[in-house]
Amino acid sequence: MKSKLLYILFFILASVQLYAQELLPFVENYNKSDYQGDNQIWSVAQGNDSAMYFANNYYLLRYDGVKWEKYSLPNKTIIRSVMVDGDRIYTGSYKEFGYWFRKNGKMYYVSISNKSNVFDDSDNEEIWKIFKFKNEIYFQSFNGVFLYDGKIIKEKKFPFLVSYCFGVDNQLLVASVEKGIYKMTGSGFEKIEGWSILENNVIHAIEKHQNKTYIFTKKNGVYVEEKGVLSAWNNALNAILKTANINVAKFIKNNKLIIGTANKGVYIFDLNSGSYKNINRNNVLMNNSILSIGQDKENDLWLGLDNGIAHVEVNSPISIFYDNSGILGSVYSVVSTPKGYLMASNHGVFKYEDKQLSLIPNTQGQAWNINKINNKYLIGHNEGTFVYDNGLFYKSSPINGGWNLTKSSINNSYLQATYSGVTIYNNATDLKQYIVINKILKPIKYVAQNRKNEIWAADNNRGLYRIQYNDAYETTNVENVTQRSKIANDFGVKIFEFRNEILFLVNKSWYTYNSISNKLEANELFNANFKNISNIVSIDENHFLVLQEGLLYHIYAHDNKFIRTIIQEKYYKGKIINDNLKVFKNNENYLLNLDDGFISLHLKYANKKKSNISIEAFVDNTLVKNKEKIKYNSELRIHVISGVFGATRPNLFYKINGTKEFIPVNEGLIVLNNLNSGSYEITIYLHDGLHYDKISNFQFIVAKPWYFSFWMIALYFIIIGVILYLYYKWNNLRYIQKMKLQEEELKHQKKILEMELKAENELNSQEYEKHILELEIQSKSSEVAGKSLSIAKQSEMIEKIQGILDTETDFNKLKSEIKKAIKINSVNKHEWETFETNLNQIHNAFIVNLSKKYPNLTPKDIKLCIYLKMNLSSKEIAPMMNISFRGVELQRYRLRKKLNLVQDENLSKFLLTV
Repeated sequence: MKSKLLYILFFILASVQLYAQELLPFVENYNKSDYQGDNQIWSVAQGNDSAMYFANNYYLLRYDGVKWEKYSLPNKTIIRSVMVDGDRIYTGSYKEFGYWFRKNGKMYYVSISNKSNVFDDSDNEEIWKIFKFKNEIYFQSFNGVFLYDGKIIKEKKFPFLVSYCFGVDNQLLVASVEKGIYKMTGSGFEKIEGWSILENNVIHAIEKHQNKTYIFTKKNGVYVEEKGVLSAWNNALNAILKTANINVAKFIKNNKLIIGTANKGVYIFDLNSGSYKNINRNNVLMNNSILSIGQDKENDLWLGLDNGIAHVEVNSPISIFYDNSGILGSVYSVVSTPKGYLMASNHGVFKYEDKQLSLIPNTQGQAWNINKINNKYLIGHNEGTFVYDNGLFYKSSPINGGWNLTKSSINNSYLQATYSGVTIYNNATDLKQYIVINKILKPIKYVAQNRKNEIWAADNNRGLYRIQYNDAYETTNVENVTQRSKIANDFGVKIFEFRNEILFLVNKSWYTYNSISNKLEANELFNANFKNISNIVSIDENHFLVLQEGLLYHIYAHDNKFIRTIIQEKYYKGKIINDNLKVFKNNENYLLNLDDGFISLHLKYANKKKSNISIEAFVDNTLVKNKEKIKYNSELRIHVISGVFGATRPNLFYKINGTKEFIPVNEGLIVLNNLNSGSYEITIYLHDGLHYDKISNFQFIVAKPWYFSFWMIALYFIIIGVILYLYYKWNNLRYIQKMKLQEEELKHQKKILEMELKAENELNSQEYEKHILELEIQSKSSEVAGKSLSIAKQSEMIEKIQGILDTETDFNKLKSEIKKAIKINSVNKHEWETFETNLNQIHNAFIVNLSKKYPNLTPKDIKLCIYLKMNLSSKEIAPMMNISFRGVELQRYRLRKKLNLVQDENLSKFLLTV
C-alpha cells in the first residue's frame, strides 16, 4: 500500500509541468579551486596575447587556456578594474593604478600613480573603471577621473557622485547617481537635457546599438533613446530586469544583448527574434550575481561572478539541454518535434514544449529509444512499444524492451530489437501491426537487414546471429555466425550499416560477412581507419559518430576517405551513456543523448583555420626558451597556446623528434618526464580532419646528468688520477716492502738452510756415531754370542765328562779322557771378563731402567734379567752363572717375586717391556 501511494505521488508530481531550461550555450565554470584566487571577479579583459585577464580582489588572474597565473600588487590592495591597451594590462586599485607587462613567462607591474603622486593622503579613492577614449587612458573612481596620455597625468574631479563614465559617439558621458547623465567637456560637465527621467538612478551601462542608445539602470530596468526621445524599453524582459538589479550590459555579435544581473544571472537577448535565454544558478552558473562581462576573439562571453568565472560559448554551434533537478534522469534517446523535443529516459518519456518539461502520463519506467516514422514517434520502452502521435500517446506492442529500431535496406519495413527477439513493422502508417520472428527468443540489442528474408541480430550479451525466414515470416534457420567463424571473444557485438553494407564490430575489430564461405572476414577499410572503437552510431548516409578511447569524433565519409573532427571532451565529459549512444538528425544539427540531458551539435563543421600558436615551456615555473638547455631529470611542461577557448579550438597533435605517432595535445599541455640527455624537437601539427599540417615547433636540450657534467668528468679524471697515483704509490710501497720481506725471507731461509744443514750435519754425525755404535754393539753382540757359544761348549764338555765318568771303569783311561775333554773345551778367564763387560755395555739402558724401577735387585738378579731378555733358557743360563739348572729355576722364582709378577705373567716378555 505504501509503495502504491509513493507511485501515485510520483505520478502526480511528474505530471505537473516542470520548468526547465531550454537549449543553452555551453558554459564552463571556474571556481577558486581552479584559479587559486579570491571570490569576486570585478573586471574581465582579453590581452593581445589572447590570454584572459581578471581583476580578482587581491589578485590579477591570467588564463591562457592552459595555465592559471595570479599576481598581487606591491601594496597588496584590491584590484577593481582591468583594461588592455597594446601589450600593457592596466589595472586600478585603492589609491593605485598602473600597468603590467609580460616577460620571460611572468607578469611585472609598473606603477603610474606612485611616480606622479596623484593621490593625497586625504583621498579615499578606488579605481573602479579603466577605459580608453580619444587616445587617452581614463582611470575612473566615483569621485573623479585621471587622464593618462602615456607621459603625464591630469585629474578631473566630479562635482557630484557618479557611478561610471561611458564613451558614446565621441562623447564622454558621466552618469551621476542623483542628477542624471552629464557630458564631459573641456571646460567641465554639461547635463544632457531630456533625460531627467534618469535622475536618482544608478547607471551601470550605456551602449549604442543600431542608432539607438540603451541605458541600463540598476533597479529601474532599461531605457532606450531613439531620435532624441528617451523612453523605457518596450520589451517583456524589462519587467524582469527591474527586479533583477542590472550590474552590467553589453551588445555582442549577431545582434545579441547580454545583461548581467545581481540576483538572476545573465540574460542573452536576441534582438532579431525578440527571444531571450536566462543562464542562472538553477541551470549552469555557480551563482546569480554577475559583476562583469568580457568578450574574447571568438565573441564568446567571460562572466565575472561574485564567486568564480563562467565562460559562455554564445557563438558556438553547440548547445546543451541541462536538467540539474534530476527529474529528467539519464536521457537514452532524444528527437525533435515541431514544438520542441521528445526524450526517452530512465524515468520515463518526457516532452519539452514552450520552455516547459513534462512527463507524458503512463510512461514511468525505463524508456530506451525514440524513432521518427513519418510524423509519428515510435518509443521502445521497458513496458512495451508506444506511439506518440500529435499529442496522443498509446501502446502499439506489449513486447517488453524496445532497445533499438532500424529501417530495412530492402523495403519500407522497420526492425526492432527487444528483450525477447526481433519484431518487424511492415506498415509505417499502422504501427499497431507487427510480426514477431520466432525461434530467436533471446535479448537482441541491434538488428539490420540488407537481403530479403535475412536478418542480422546481435545478442545483448554475446553472439551474432543470422536469421533466415520464408515469405510467411516463418524462421527456417538461426545460425550463430561468430561461433561458426571461431571468434572466441564475441561479447557486445555491434552492427553498423554503411552505404548498404552491414559491418560488425566484434571485440574492437571490423568484419563483413562472406556469403560464399559463410564466415565473417576482416574489413580492411574500417580496420585501417577505426581502431579501438568502443561505439559507433549513424547520423545519415555520409555522417556518423565514433567513440574512440573515450573521445567522440564526428566522421564525414567522402568516397573512401574519412574526414574526422574531434568533439571537444568538455562538452560531454563524464556524461556519455556507454553502449547506448543515440543520435537524431535535426536539420543541420544532430542531437546526442547525455546523462543529464542532451547536446545539439552542428553537422557541418567549418574547417578550422590555422591559428597563431605560441609555445611556452616551463621547468619549475621558470620559462625555458627555444633551443635552451634544461637540467637532466627535469619535468618539462610545454604550454601550446592557441588563444582560442571555444568550439573553434584547433585540434592539435605533436611529435617528438619526428616519430611516426601523432600524439594529441590534451588541453594544450604536453608534460615530458624522464628524458635522456640530448637534443629534442617538439613539432606541433594542426589536424583538419584529414591532414596533419605542421604549424610550430620547439627545440630544447636535456643536459647530461650532473654526474656527467664537464666539471664532474674533470673531477672523475682527477679522482681516477689520484686513485692511480695512490695505487702506484701503494703498489710501489708494497713492492719495496715485498722486496724487504723477500730479503728478510732470504736471510731467514739462509739461516734456516744453514741451521738445517748444521742440523743435517749433526744428524749425519749422530747417525754416523750411531752406526759406529751399532757396529760396536754388533761386534760386542758377536763376542757375547761367541762367549755364549763357548759357555755352551763348556757345558757340553761337562756333560761329556759326566758321560765318560758314567761309562768308563778304568780310572787311568778315565783320567786321560777327562783331561782331554777339559783341554778341548776349557774357557779362557780373560774371555769371560770381556763377555761380561760387553754384555753390560749392550744392555746398559736396560740395566739403568731396571735398577730405577726395582732398586732391591742384586747384581746377580740383574744378570739373570739380561740373560732372560736375551731369551736364553735356564739350561743355557746355568753354566753362565755357574749354578745348576735348579739353581737357575730357584733364582727365577725369587726374581718374579721381587718384580711382583703374578703367576700367569711371562717373565721374559715382561723384561722386554722394561
